[in-house]
Amino acid sequence: MKTVFQRPKALAEIPFHYCPGCTHGIIHRLVAEAIDNHDILDKTVGVASVGCSVFAYKYLNCDMQQAAHGRAPAVATGIKRVLPDRMVFTYQGDGDLASIGTAEIVHAAARSENITVIFVNNAIYGMTSGQMAPTTLVGQKTATSPLGRCVETTGYPIKMSEMLATLPGASYIARVSTHDAKHVLQAKKAIHKAFEVQKNHQGFAMVEVLSTCPVNWGMEPNEALAWVRENMVPYYPLGEFRSPDKGGEANA
Repeated sequence: MKTVFQRPKALAEIPFHYCPGCTHGIIHRLVAEAIDNHDILDKTVGVASVGCSVFAYKYLNCDMQQAAHGRAPAVATGIKRVLPDRMVFTYQGDGDLASIGTAEIVHAAARSENITVIFVNNAIYGMTSGQMAPTTLVGQKTATSPLGRCVETTGYPIKMSEMLATLPGASYIARVSTHDAKHVLQAKKAIHKAFEVQKNHQGFAMVEVLSTCPVNWGMEPNEALAWVRENMVPYYPLGEFRSPDKGGEANA
């Protein structure tokens, strides 16, 4: 009998610890499938950040390195420069990448470091009890914004993909989502392409993935998926913002 669906070789055979309805597990699988499809497992090095995404090193069968909070792009830069034949990627949440790690991600993109970044945006700090993140939407309630995010005191949510796409060093920037099957397939293509960009020595690539955090949002899993579609996607539009096969220009 022909096998049509199975666990990717790059994905470890252990249960995920993530909360019910969290889509980190889906994104892990998409990364693992990209590694398998490119046949790069033996030469891939992942860099785990701090936050819920810290446990990526438990679930992926490639070599993994833990980075200090926000410093994953800097660690990945060092690994790639010392071992240029390796495929190097970071796996980071929005609190890690868009807050304490803002400088690292901006300058890695500006230098066009030949690395791949998987950026999981769930609009909240997941691991540390649901505080407001740089990506929290205006009016969204969190542990530190119980009345909703207020523009007058905390400003607007940062659109990382749009911001990085303005940098000439950024080769591939895309935003995708995991709120339904159609968009999961689109996310799979984008992540595959981000690794392909690195494989072709075309420079910095980042895929931002809109994700859920049902527990900290105070929602059931299905409600959380709908909330991504109805609230996050309108503010964080999906698409490719920069791509090497389109002249490197912003394409969203």
